[in-house]
This record gives sequence, structure tokens and C-alpha cells, in this order.
Amino acid sequence: MAGGAPAAAAQEGGPPLTGAKLILAGFVLAMANFIVVLDTTIANVSVPHIAGGLAVSVSSGTWVITSYAVAEAICVPLTGWLANRFGALRVFMFSLVGFGIFSTLCGLSGTLSALVIFRLGQGFCGGPLMPLTQTLMLKIFPKEMQPKAMAMWAMTVVTAPIAGPILGGYISDNWSWEWIFFINVPIVALIFFGVAVLLRGQETPTQKLPIDKIGLALMVIFIGAFQMMLDLGRDEDWFSSTKIVALACIAGVFFVAFLIWELTEEHPIVNLSVFRYRGFSASTASLTIAFGTYFASIVVIPQWLQTSMGYTATEAGRAMAFSGVLAVVASPFVPALMKRFDPRLLVFIGVSWIGVCALMRMTWSTDITFWTIAIPQLLQGVGVSLMIVPLTTISLSSVQPHETASAAGIANFGRTLAGAVATAIITTVWSDMSRSRSADLSGVLNGADATSQALQQQGFSAEQARVAIAQMVENQGTAVATGELFVISAIALFLAAMTIWLAPRPPKNVKPAAGH
Repeated sequence: MAGGAPAAAAQEGGPPLTGAKLILAGFVLAMANFIVVLDTTIANVSVPHIAGGLAVSVSSGTWVITSYAVAEAICVPLTGWLANRFGALRVFMFSLVGFGIFSTLCGLSGTLSALVIFRLGQGFCGGPLMPLTQTLMLKIFPKEMQPKAMAMWAMTVVTAPIAGPILGGYISDNWSWEWIFFINVPIVALIFFGVAVLLRGQETPTQKLPIDKIGLALMVIFIGAFQMMLDLGRDEDWFSSTKIVALACIAGVFFVAFLIWELTEEHPIVNLSVFRYRGFSASTASLTIAFGTYFASIVVIPQWLQTSMGYTATEAGRAMAFSGVLAVVASPFVPALMKRFDPRLLVFIGVSWIGVCALMRMTWSTDITFWTIAIPQLLQGVGVSLMIVPLTTISLSSVQPHETASAAGIANFGRTLAGAVATAIITTVWSDMSRSRSADLSGVLNGADATSQALQQQGFSAEQARVAIAQMVENQGTAVATGELFVISAIALFLAAMTIWLAPRPPKNVKPAAGH
């Protein structure tokens, strides 16, 4: 499984790296992880630009985000098998090249269909890079330096979401959306060159292992059908459409078949038996609900700022980037806090705090200032730092040592898939709620005639005045829907915070685990 499967064998072979060469190799690997995480957020603020450039709706444009996340989720369970079969370094280099090629193809796409297909390819190649960077860092760094190496790795997970919105917004406004993909290419080339030079001879041992082909096929079909159902549902009027009903049936049938097969297969692609541990099940459920809800808000807010509030992509990115500032500041203190306090308490406080920050957005309107948007983003960073590492520690300390790799892979799989699924669900609900609230406001609108006359006195034609009023009503309806959506998000986050108490308290001597 991903995240740790190759790590068990990662300590063998290869001349040890020392000094500046070791630090530089660690930095290059961390940058590989950085660019993969960056691509999960860089497109978020660019969705309106992409949708406009490809002549599709903004809601359809979110496929650019979900397709990448789903492909990553599908590929993650394969990483451990690939690394054990072909070698971690070899798979890393192959994935890196593929990531660069598909990034180029994404930028060259002229239709949404082509872009989604190439984003899938980018996700399939990017998925193994995150766990393999960990594997290779654990191999090249001596045991006494591994905590610092993992801290360097973890910092890229925190800082990339800060850089993503800013970079994506600036590129979309000042160049064109295609460059959010083209910019990957020279960075990938430098990383490839650095790894080829610095990590020569650092390949991990390989062995021939059977692959659960049927389990893989069942997983790909049920995830693909489920995600297509979510993405197409809003355009097809959901279950009044035969296509959506068919996709739902396919997803349901293949999901049940997947569960049955994986629970009886000798070498399952996803080791579901780890769910027999209450600590793992509770922490994974909490992480899935919390991360999915949190990630969906990262998608909704920049779309609202650009489509209703008149923000440029750069301004929206700047507002979103505050979410990582306090996360960077607070993260180094979390391991020390875990030694003094129950990790479940830290998770409860962290996830609840993200819920409180969601409630801070319930009163948003079209009159809010930049800082009204940025402050909840800033404050929730503390909650994020208190959520990830303790949840991962509770999860991995709940299983047997030989099951750690499987547990890490499933947790990462759940977290990635939750982001894609929650994005599809929440953007659909948000779109429906926006139309409904706009219609409600239109029904109780007072003073429309006076407003129309005032606009006409300012030089508007009667038709222009009517359109302007309709736009104002739509913007207000969307603002009301956005506030209500965050109330729902807060409830989901409070539920996730309570779920962690179903887990038993982890042993006091357990070490903080690096996020997978």
C-alpha cells in the first residue's frame, strides 16, 4: 500500500548520502511532493477562467479538480505494489516524467473533455509521488535525522496550499490559465535531473508480488461510476435521468462486489481488515468527513468571490492563501502538545475550531470586506495543524506494525476521495441553493420599480436596468446560499470532531506520525 509499503525495505542497499548532498537530495524530494500538492489547489481559483476559456459552465469546470483527485485516489493503493515490484526510485522517476507530460497536455487542451482526460493522467502519475517521496527520504536519511526529514516533507503539504491559490490566481489574471499546467514542466525537469544525479544507486529492493487485478478493476469501476454520477447529476436533473440511475446502480453493485472480493482475497489491493480496529475506523471516519468538508470550502469560496463578488483570480487567491499561514506557525508545536495531552482532545479541538471558522462565514453578504473573508481562512489554519498529525498518529498506532502500510494507504485513499466526492456534492448543493434563494428574493422584492427608474436616470436603458436588478438579486441569493452552506459544513465538522471519541486513547509512548 501507499505511504509506507516500500518503506520497510527502504533501509537496505545504496551508498549513504552525507552532508550537503544529503540535504540537497531531501530538498529535491520535498519539492516533488510540493508540486503534486500544489496541483490540488492551483486550479481552484482558476476554474472560472478555465470554464470561460473552454466555453463551459463554472460548475462543469470543477471536473478539472475532481478528476485529478479521483485519479490520485485510485492510484494510491497501487503505489506499494509498484515500488516493491519495480523499485521505488524507478517508479518515482517514471511517475515524475508522466506528471510532466500530462501537465503539458493539460495546457494544450482545447476542450473540457480533453482537459479532464489529461488531468486524470496527471493524477494517476502524481498519486505515487507523494508516498514515494516519503519512502525515498526514509531510505537516504539516517534514523536520527528522519524526524527532521519528515518535518521537511510535512512542511510542503502545508505550504503548497498557500502558494497554490496565489500562483494560480496570478497566472490566470496576468498570463492565461494554460500556464498553471505549463509551469510544472521546468520544475519537473529540474527535479528529475536532481534526483537522477543525487540518488543514483539508491534503488530499493524488488520482489515479484501478485497483484489483485480483479480488486483493482472493481475499485476503478465503482469509483469512476460514482464520481461521474456526482459530476453529471446537476446537469442531468439527478435521478430523473436514466443515465444517472444507471451510474448509481453500477457504483452500488461494483462497490458491494469490491467489498466482498477484498475481504476474501489472499492478496487484496486494499486491506479492508484493518477496519476491525476501532481506533483506525474512528480516526479514518473523522478524517474523511473533516477533510472532505474542509476541501470543498476551498473550492466554493474562490468561485463565489469571482462569480458574484467581482474579485479577480489573484485577489481570490490572496484571500484563500491565508489558510496556510497559522498552519505553518502552529504545526511545529503539535508533537510537543501530543506528548502532554490526549491526541483525541487535540483532534476534537482542531476539527471543532474549523467548524467555528465555518460558522464565521454564515453572515457573509455582498458587502463584506477582504479581511472578513481572509480572517476565517487565517484562523482555521490552527485547526488544520491540530487535525492532521494527531489523526494520523491515532490511525496508525491502532493497527499491528505489519499492517501500518495498509492503514496509511487506506487513510490517504479515503482523504483524497473524500475531497473529490465532497467537492462534487457541495458544489451541486450550492448551485441549487443559490437558484432557490435568488427565486425567493425575487418573490419578495420591494422597490424594484424605483430602483429601475433610478438606474435609467443614470443612463441605463430599461432592459439594462432590468438585467442589473436581476444580477443584484442573483448575487444576494448566492451570498445567502453561501452562508447557509457553511452552516451545513459546520455541522458536518462538529460531527467529525465527535467521531474521534469513538477511538480508544492511543498509547502514551506513541511517536507522532508523519502525514501520509
